[in-house]
Amino acid sequence: MNVSDHLRATLADEYGQSLADAVTEHHRAWLARHGDWSTWQQARAQLPRLDTAWRLQDGRLVAGAESASPGDLAELLRAFIPWRKGPLRLGSVDIDTEWRSDLKWQRLVSQVDLAGERVLDVGAGNAYFGWCMLAAGARCVIGCDPTQLFVAQHEVIRHFTGPAPNHLIAARLEDLPPALDGFDRVFSMGVLYHRRDHLDHLVDLKNRLRPGGGLVLETLIIDGPGDRVLVPDDRYANMRNVHALPTLTCLERWLAQAGWTSIQCIDCTPTTEVEQRRTEWMPFHSLAEALDPDQPGRTREGHPAPLRAIMLAQKPV
Repeated sequence: MNVSDHLRATLADEYGQSLADAVTEHHRAWLARHGDWSTWQQARAQLPRLDTAWRLQDGRLVAGAESASPGDLAELLRAFIPWRKGPLRLGSVDIDTEWRSDLKWQRLVSQVDLAGERVLDVGAGNAYFGWCMLAAGARCVIGCDPTQLFVAQHEVIRHFTGPAPNHLIAARLEDLPPALDGFDRVFSMGVLYHRRDHLDHLVDLKNRLRPGGGLVLETLIIDGPGDRVLVPDDRYANMRNVHALPTLTCLERWLAQAGWTSIQCIDCTPTTEVEQRRTEWMPFHSLAEALDPDQPGRTREGHPAPLRAIMLAQKPV
């Protein structure tokens, strides 16, 4: 069973065949819109057949048996650059991703109990965090992300892991049918500041949960007291589509306005080059190029350097 068929079967079991067909049809049509999709599929078809298995080892996703020709495998995997979320070891190839996503996971995993939960991961990227969630006891993870390259990377990873209940839909959250709901937990990490309407996003996240379900929200904020919002004129840290960065007080107010309860901040951490940096597998601009070389605490645009908060909240029963 290929990756798309496995996704369809999982959705059919949980939601019925009609919804499963609609979601997977959107998934396939969205992927086909990208001009490189067929090229990525051809590269994936050349991957060696190896014994499949996966595990997390010190935060690294280790998947598939060792390959006798790591150089050839590495060349195939370079077709999917840039690799942003990880770290990963596929076959015998270590992929040093732009983000040390394992560090973010370490900051939150002790604060959430995922045992037996069905999880929705919004803006999942290549679904690295889905493997962390399964390792933490989640029953099933369904991610969504509109970036076709990340879906291609997920299919590559699944080539090495074998079938697993970690799925990725090529879609934005707002493209998913409203009936795709009833999750025990929803994650939104690195998404809120990209949404033009932050309240709509927070309400949609809540609507995807069963009563009493939990939210894990990770987003950029600005330091300082009061109920303030930074609205960049153009770019923020070299990113064009950053619409609003609130203070922690303001973010808590947004969550309350959206109907969330039991709101708490479990972590605030500045992003450093230990966690986000240019690598062989992501050779383009990264955090170092986003910061003012003369004022490391400021972005090149003169804004405060990236500071990320992790919030927990609950949908009312």
